[in-house]
Amino acid sequence: MPVIDSSGSNPATAATRSKARRAKLVDETRMRQLLQMSPSQLVTGIADCGYRTEIDTYAMRLSGADLVEVSLNHNLSRELSEVTSYCQGALKVQVKVFIDRYSYKNAKTVLRAVANEVVLDEVSKFILPEENEFNTDWLAIVRNNSTLKTAADAMLGTPWGRALSETSAESTLQEMEDALDRHYFSEALSATRNPDPSSSTLRRFIQTEIDYLNITNILRGLREGLAAESRAEMLLPGGRLWNGPQLRVAAAVDSHGALVDLLRRSAHFDAAGFDEALSATEGAGTLDSALNWLSHSLHDQLRRMSYLHPLSALPVIHYIASKAEEVGKLLMIIRGLSAGLDRKVIEEHIL
Repeated sequence: MPVIDSSGSNPATAATRSKARRAKLVDETRMRQLLQMSPSQLVTGIADCGYRTEIDTYAMRLSGADLVEVSLNHNLSRELSEVTSYCQGALKVQVKVFIDRYSYKNAKTVLRAVANEVVLDEVSKFILPEENEFNTDWLAIVRNNSTLKTAADAMLGTPWGRALSETSAESTLQEMEDALDRHYFSEALSATRNPDPSSSTLRRFIQTEIDYLNITNILRGLREGLAAESRAEMLLPGGRLWNGPQLRVAAAVDSHGALVDLLRRSAHFDAAGFDEALSATEGAGTLDSALNWLSHSLHDQLRRMSYLHPLSALPVIHYIASKAEEVGKLLMIIRGLSAGLDRKVIEEHIL
């Protein structure tokens, strides 16, 4: 990613258009209404929330949750392209710092498909549907490669391909995914080095994302009983809470209480709020309460940043994150109800 400068932007126009789009997103009341529908009713209900074009595109060959899932993802792809198109100059570069994460995500999807030997027909119908023009290049990689290494080599001309070029033929899927994560955040931090307020604020947000990912990985590592060395390999550098040797200290905590005690030392983290959410996971058999707290906290920070810097990339990025969050919630509703999950369980995750 290029380093962002402060010239050639159209922040006022882009922010206004993004705020108008954000105002059309599904609100909490409508989300509750959707949650009360049956899976068959949800197809129409979600179509009426701005996804009808995509649902009509796939309705001839898919139904139910499969239809909704590919439609939502297609809509998000189109939205990312449209948002990028109305940003100009340096603003466009800055917004792309955030949007690039979805390309890294697609790279992981392709690698998983190749590693798990998913047949091309299934990938092109359900995972990266060929009706979505944004999937053409990704499908070509799946079609022309049968090993992780050759699939990684096929991405060498891309920004994320540089991360994969550092892996070996013996690298596992997890190692390649970890390399992609490290590379994305390293590139994003490098691109936001400039001291202007907007770049600095975006940089702090990305650092907070790294911190929250590290906390999540520590929690999951503890839950899975991984050794401290293994947990250390899961952590990403560049955050505000821990860096360098501090990452190994964080990886070495052996309980939830020890993690909270470590977090209390930082002025950049609401340890009390997190401790309350983490306490709710004890005996629950799931980390959902703590992970939901982290997700909500991160989104709240981005919302505040966008209000503090109204003439910057942040309102645009806030919209993108809100749109992606909406897609995630709608997916959770349709998948959860189709699987027979209790509505109260789903509600705890989306509201």
